[in-house]
Amino acid sequence: MVELIKAIIYGIVEGITEWLPISSTGHLILVEQLIPFEGTSEGFFDMFDVVIQLGAIMAVVVLFWKQIWPFALTKKSREGKTGIGSYFKADIWSLWFKILVSCVPAAVIGVLFDDLFNRLFYNPVCVALALVIFGIAFIIIENRNKNRNPKVTSLSEITYTTALLIGIFQVIAAIFPGTSRSGATIVGALLIGVSRTVAAEYTFFLAIPVMLGASLLKIVKFGFSFTSLELVLLLLGTVVSFLVSLFVLRFLMSYIKKHDFKVFGWYRIVLGIIVLAYFGLIAA
Repeated sequence: MVELIKAIIYGIVEGITEWLPISSTGHLILVEQLIPFEGTSEGFFDMFDVVIQLGAIMAVVVLFWKQIWPFALTKKSREGKTGIGSYFKADIWSLWFKILVSCVPAAVIGVLFDDLFNRLFYNPVCVALALVIFGIAFIIIENRNKNRNPKVTSLSEITYTTALLIGIFQVIAAIFPGTSRSGATIVGALLIGVSRTVAAEYTFFLAIPVMLGASLLKIVKFGFSFTSLELVLLLLGTVVSFLVSLFVLRFLMSYIKKHDFKVFGWYRIVLGIIVLAYFGLIAA
């Protein structure tokens, strides 16, 4: 029962922090330091904290289905068009091709160096430093953009060059836990002139192939020999992250229509300092 409660806590943390630019992986690593799983296989948590992100992905699919489904199968959605081309939504296909371009840098880095980055950077100190550094970046960029009009105000205005640049920023999150995948891509998008709303939506959609690929990679590395306890923990954490993500996504999209991201920057800085102080005291 205690382990099930831990899985629920992990799922809640994942659902909240996956979409807010404050680092889900960083928070899960920190929570694992405080309430680690007992009775699970070696390497289970490294797989668990990535795979439960699938629940968060499903929340994006449910909430943004009309914006990401590239097929026009009903008479209404085809809008009187005829021929085989009428079954495909050209604008959404274009969006998905751009998303795939954004995925390439992180995919290459992840496949080649995932184990190395885990050994070097998956620790509380690195997480705390990434929280602080990107928190400062959010504040600086938002202040810089305060009196500027964004160049890109809709998803259709994102070019392949812009998509690639956002993908390069995503690499930072693939290397340093605590950076936040959504945080890195949003910071990158804001820096190159994308509006907050478009930056957030593009980040949500970009998460779908990225998290699917990362989850598959982690499962393959861990193997498919789950114990009954491990399977229950994984499913429970995933379901909880899905339910929580439904609320968090709605909140974030409503919030950024009237506010900037500086509050998340300050949160990251404060949390990073607390983490450094806490683990510094333990080491002492």
